[in-house]
Amino acid sequence: MLRRNSFRLPRHPASVGLARRRVRDHLADWGHSNDDPTLEDVVLLVSELATNVVRHGPLLEREFEVAVTALADGSCFIEVSDESLAEPRLRVTTEWEESGRGLHLVEGIAAAWGVWGRGRYGKTVWALVPATAV
Repeated sequence: MLRRNSFRLPRHPASVGLARRRVRDHLADWGHSNDDPTLEDVVLLVSELATNVVRHGPLLEREFEVAVTALADGSCFIEVSDESLAEPRLRVTTEWEESGRGLHLVEGIAAAWGVWGRGRYGKTVWALVPATAV
């Protein structure tokens, strides 16, 4: 069984925390317990991807969209869409830099991730978070 939920949020720093809470609530409603490592990984990656939109999205963009799909095997598919045409890239960072590691987290946690272009409407960054055996 697939269960999907999507929602739009204002492009504002407070929306990152709201995205985390809404995704956590949706996954809990769908049977993921609060101590489920998959839930924690999904919430972390949503936070990172939403933060990228808030920090690097177009200045005139008012909203972005978050979607999460819970798959039958316990894994989750995440999508974060914005109006920017710029694709995110992994950055080389030094140990002293305070930012630039978000996509490294995505790369390390997700079974797969990538970017879908939406033409003149921007892009969607997606990630597949595998079910974690406890």
